[in-house]
Amino acid sequence: MTVELGGESSGADSIGEATSRILELEAELEAAGDATTAEDSLQELRQTLHVWVDTVTAVVATPGMGRVVLIHKNGRESRISSPDLPMLLSKPARFSVQGTGEAD
Repeated sequence: MTVELGGESSGADSIGEATSRILELEAELEAAGDATTAEDSLQELRQTLHVWVDTVTAVVATPGMGRVVLIHKNGRESRISSPDLPMLLSKPARFSVQGTGEAD
């Protein structure tokens, strides 16, 4: 279990608590994890994530289930469970006025 902290700010305590809690849960499952809030490390990880996201060829967002499935160029799927991401990726519902086809 590795925790790398940096850039302490007003929300740092809650972020530190969240990362520690996640790492402890993973350790209970005998799976080691790494966490960082250090800006240099975060920049490097963000770059890696951008490259990974650029391989996405399709997205299935299911807000009601709190899930997003990313389908990559190689056909593999990445499933993300999140209370926020599916809502960010979904378009708001539009209801048309009956018979006119125009939105309210």
